[in-house]
Amino acid sequence: MTKSFTVDLNCDMGEGFGAFDIGNDAAIMPFVSAVNIACGFHAGDPSVMKKTVKLAISHGLAIGAHPGLPDLQGFGRRIMAISAEEAYDMVVYQVGALAAFVKTEGGTMRHVKPHGALYNMAAKDKALAEAIATAIYRIDPALVLYGLSGSELILAGEKIGLSVANEVFSDRTYQHDGTLTPRNELNALITDPMLAVARVVQMIKEGTVLSAQGTLLKIQADTVCIHGDGKTAVAFAGQLHVALKGEGMRLGLADLAKDTNVADK
Repeated sequence: MTKSFTVDLNCDMGEGFGAFDIGNDAAIMPFVSAVNIACGFHAGDPSVMKKTVKLAISHGLAIGAHPGLPDLQGFGRRIMAISAEEAYDMVVYQVGALAAFVKTEGGTMRHVKPHGALYNMAAKDKALAEAIATAIYRIDPALVLYGLSGSELILAGEKIGLSVANEVFSDRTYQHDGTLTPRNELNALITDPMLAVARVVQMIKEGTVLSAQGTLLKIQADTVCIHGDGKTAVAFAGQLHVALKGEGMRLGLADLAKDTNVADK
């Protein structure tokens, strides 16, 4: 009997300001099951947050907060020396802001996914990971924590009692230790859409991915991230959506498959 797969397809959104045209975001929403909305520190502002929340609700998508480091110039991708307490405070502040918009628009917030450097730092730093997980748990223990597959962030979420989603990336390469290749390295990004799709299918169905060093890594793929800010982002989102459906996969987070806030696409 052929095994069936359920996988979440998420995209980072709302990463503009003021009169930001959310055309790419709007065009990608029909192809994903979840969105992670910037909360104002690395990108986004109140107007964009509200606009993106409303659009996500209209598409029936699972909504998540996307808190990052306070680094607008560096888009939250530059390493900063922060304490665990500062990480906790940043997450509470940002998640609380997005939660207010979701509530006032009549929606429900489902998950939290840290952004950029904060995400990568917490993947390795146990203290930061535990501070982030604690902040999320104290806001709402029903929230799902998205983190790099098999990372310290996933372990911290499980330890405190959160539901977790092991995340893999459709357009990034991996190092031998399971971390993402830094963006400043030449082979960090996968630009061939056919290769990216093939790797995603392999990660979901076989639980493996080839590292940049040529070693086969074990990996758990509960949710797949696509980035919505590239020139071919919309086309790729559609291509990946079609490919996953063609493999007989159901889009949504497996352990929340019966949740009415999570679209079955």
